[in-house]
Amino acid sequence: MAMSCKDGKGGMMDNGKYVRYTPEQVEALERLYHECPKPSSIRRQQLIRECPILSNIEPKQIKVWFQNRRCREKQRKEASRLQAVNRKLTAMNKLLMEENDRLQKQVSQLVYENGYFRQHTQNTALPTKDTSCESVVTSGQHHLTPQHPPRDASPAGLLSIAEETLTEFLSKATGTAVEWVQMPGMKPGPDSIGIVAISHGCTGVAARACGLVGLEPTRVVEILKDRPSWFRDCRAVDVLNVLPTANGGTIELLYMQLYAPTTLAPARDFWLLRYTSVMEDGSLVVCERSLSNIQNGPSMPPVQNFVRAEMLPSGYLIRPCEGGGSIIHIVDHMNLEAWSVPEVLRPLYESSTVLAQKTTMTALRQLRQIAQEVSHSNVTNWGRRPATLRAFSQRLSRGFNEALNGFTDEGWSMMANDGMDDVTILVNSSPEKLMGLNLSFANGFTSVSNAVLCAKASMLLQNVPPAILLRFLREHRSEWADNSIDAYSAAAVKVGPCSFPGSRVPNIGGQVILPLAHSIEHEELLEVIKLEGVGHCTEDTMMPRDMFLLQLCSGMDENAIGTCAELIFAPIDASFADDAPLLPSGFRIIPLDSGKEASSPNRTLDLASALEIGSAGNKTSNDHNVMSGSTRSVMTIAFEYAFEIHMQDSVASMARQYVRSIISAVQRVALALSPSHLSAHGGLRPPLGTPEAHTLARWICHSYRCYLGVELLKSSGEGSDSILKTLWHHSDAIMCCSLKALPVFTFANQAGLDMLETTLVALQDITLEKIFDDHGRKNLCSEFPLIMQQGFACLQGGICLSSMGRPVSYERAVAWKVLNEEENPHCICFMFINWSFV
Repeated sequence: MAMSCKDGKGGMMDNGKYVRYTPEQVEALERLYHECPKPSSIRRQQLIRECPILSNIEPKQIKVWFQNRRCREKQRKEASRLQAVNRKLTAMNKLLMEENDRLQKQVSQLVYENGYFRQHTQNTALPTKDTSCESVVTSGQHHLTPQHPPRDASPAGLLSIAEETLTEFLSKATGTAVEWVQMPGMKPGPDSIGIVAISHGCTGVAARACGLVGLEPTRVVEILKDRPSWFRDCRAVDVLNVLPTANGGTIELLYMQLYAPTTLAPARDFWLLRYTSVMEDGSLVVCERSLSNIQNGPSMPPVQNFVRAEMLPSGYLIRPCEGGGSIIHIVDHMNLEAWSVPEVLRPLYESSTVLAQKTTMTALRQLRQIAQEVSHSNVTNWGRRPATLRAFSQRLSRGFNEALNGFTDEGWSMMANDGMDDVTILVNSSPEKLMGLNLSFANGFTSVSNAVLCAKASMLLQNVPPAILLRFLREHRSEWADNSIDAYSAAAVKVGPCSFPGSRVPNIGGQVILPLAHSIEHEELLEVIKLEGVGHCTEDTMMPRDMFLLQLCSGMDENAIGTCAELIFAPIDASFADDAPLLPSGFRIIPLDSGKEASSPNRTLDLASALEIGSAGNKTSNDHNVMSGSTRSVMTIAFEYAFEIHMQDSVASMARQYVRSIISAVQRVALALSPSHLSAHGGLRPPLGTPEAHTLARWICHSYRCYLGVELLKSSGEGSDSILKTLWHHSDAIMCCSLKALPVFTFANQAGLDMLETTLVALQDITLEKIFDDHGRKNLCSEFPLIMQQGFACLQGGICLSSMGRPVSYERAVAWKVLNEEENPHCICFMFINWSFV
């Protein structure tokens, strides 16, 4: 059937006759289109009966009009998308040209310096110097710095410092003051977060990012200056003084505190000058630096429990972008005083990559996230807007940091230990901490809690990537959690029946999980966990009640460099109000090695383990997995409990033993997941009754070639390793399901796992029928006999659902029988072509 998509006033019929509609008819059809874009034939006939103005139009003409209207809508959306991509590419091209100019200047400077030093070394003998009597700064001591005369901190002196800071910041942001190298794993492109670089050979640690955000410059400045709203490690920023400048800018004196990421290190604070100004080309600049060695002005004395760190000239350059939005340059340059932490933690404070992930890229991600929320302004699960869910994530992370640091000015005090110093117990009975926690509770627990206890500890882990361990803790809660203690921790809130929006909630490791928000920008997941039957009995039913946790997962991408993995959760009540009280507990796993940990993103204790491990003794340096070297990380655990103050000793004893049991469980899990343990047992073994991964890959490809007459893989080597690796990285989603009455998935490649938003451990909990809607299930049922009879079938495109309930569209799908060596059916394989999230 030929169709015209030019306008809404007509449509081409089969006989070539062009039907033209009146403006009134078009208006009526447009109104109906917004109610139902794709009406059925019965609905179209009903429309003609209900609208007299359409009575002279045949149902077939109505069908053609709706087809044309959908075509125009699709073209409009595609044109809008292409325009946005074009604007982004234009701005990115401008950024890359500027970066190229900067690199050319840096090359010229290096060539000149190289020539100068070469000539100097040829013509002049290098003088020797006796340094035997000089002071040597050993590792672990404070580095000696040259003393300069005090700087004037009067208003005129502060303006001079501000202008100097601006010049130095711009030389780092767009010049060659710092030698920047591209951050490993970061490649610029239209879909990338931006151009990210880290310093090489400069004082302290430094990172720089350039990117595009869909916000106006003034809004960008407003967000970035409110650092506690986006930087979760920031405890507070106090503006102590504000001085206007003659050019319309402002100078601010700030005192900033940062949380310590682990119990093994003290927190950091900064005494800063911040200068905000407008440049001649209209660009906005916010630059900062530490104020030290000053006189004739305000100062900030050292603060107990904080190490005074130094911020070298840093800041933000924001330029308006043609067509809307902003081009932003971010520079973070700090000296975090690594001498003040144990030697094992110093890589964390001496790594520019860690600074880039924790601070620089976090700022850019926050801006992009807010821009996305502004442009879409949609409502997510439980009727919450993205900003509200983002606030929940912020509160969970901040509450965990508060418990982890246990500052005395927040009311925390330390209890005496029980003869062992592995677990630290803190108690807080301040009104601010308890505010909102004393909710009525009618299931046998006391209704009043007048204190909060925190049990915390840290441990060093070897050879276990944080992302793998975090996924195990999330998906196998029963391996480390005690249900009775979980129920006790829920006593701080009023637990009641929760109403989930819809019944499609995945079950992972015995936990019913409802995803609330999946932030691609922040690479984190906010979800509600339903622990069935772990709560205490109610008075009316005497049956165990379900318990609900609000849970934040981040750092699950094993390929990300320098990121920590976090699993933070808190009991919630049935109302789940926006201001619901939260008492966070959880885990933080921080990698200590600056090198890239590049094992398989979904390696775990099952069939998929062979994907990157392969056969024993066949490793090469190009495999880049955990087996090729050791990795170190530090795990910090903190659990909070509300209680009555007279029960302090018993609750402390319970919490101390519970954290010790968790430490033991984590050590067992870490040993099981470590490559050394796996290789000592001859590699990982797949579940009983399933073939080896390499064999399954060979069966899949052989069966596809037999039934469809073409090769599944475009190019691969002869070895089974090459076939498996090519199948694993295939761009289309390939997944296998069992031949049972209720088929479940047994294997998926990387694209398949991404499409289902799951891991290989949780994959086997997903049934085939769960991922299809009603229309898809009907199609599958009609095609299934054909698959079993002729060995394959081609399915029409449609919509399916990920394990998180997100709709996924696919252009078409192919299903075929997978035969084993005896030519017997082993499973059914599906390939979803050109899939994308709707």
